[in-house]
Amino acid sequence: MLAVGALGAGLALGTGMWGAYAPNSRLFGPVIGRGPLEPVVYLTFDDGPNPGVTHRVLEVLEEEQVPATFFMVGKHVERHPQTALAVARAGHEIGNHTYSHIKLHRVGPGRARDEIRSAHRTITAVTGYTPRSFRAPHGYRSPFVAGATAPYGYRSFGWTFGVWDSDCPGVARIRSRVRRQLTPGAIVLLHDGDGYDPSGERWQTAAALPGIIRDVRAAGYRFEALATL
Repeated sequence: MLAVGALGAGLALGTGMWGAYAPNSRLFGPVIGRGPLEPVVYLTFDDGPNPGVTHRVLEVLEEEQVPATFFMVGKHVERHPQTALAVARAGHEIGNHTYSHIKLHRVGPGRARDEIRSAHRTITAVTGYTPRSFRAPHGYRSPFVAGATAPYGYRSFGWTFGVWDSDCPGVARIRSRVRRQLTPGAIVLLHDGDGYDPSGERWQTAAALPGIIRDVRAAGYRFEALATL
């Protein structure tokens, strides 16, 4: 009986960890990790806004006529309101990425509600855009997150693949990592900011973006916005 109990406890722990750490796990509520199996790619940028980098990303997207979704950190929006407003004016989707980029699997229901509510209010007040999407920092969630996002009618998003551009591995490597992992319906995780440093180094991502767009199109894919899902 002890062995059976230990096995059950282990399974429960493993399931809970999968729900908390796997960005596309549905254990703690619906989440979208990819689009339809069609030749389409969805670009997403986390942890901004970040002056300079975000503006350069916007320039490239405008030049190439590519839509994207920016999951913004509320306190960064407060610090850089003009950059956040530029994203909204460019017509891109803005998502809620919490107020302080906290790891939500480590907090209780009250803090989860506060983080999501504060980010929602800040983004709306600064940009005039009402977020309709949410992505948890690092993809980490808990049983409390679905309830915290429910009042806003958010759709929660994970991602199909990331390329660890936040580690600044070099422009060529960021580009090649995207190219190697292309798959129909992919939601691509990139970063125009640092969740904890509002002026974090993300220039490599901006510099890699033109090549990424060329590679995606050369492979026969088109770009669409998450809102089309």
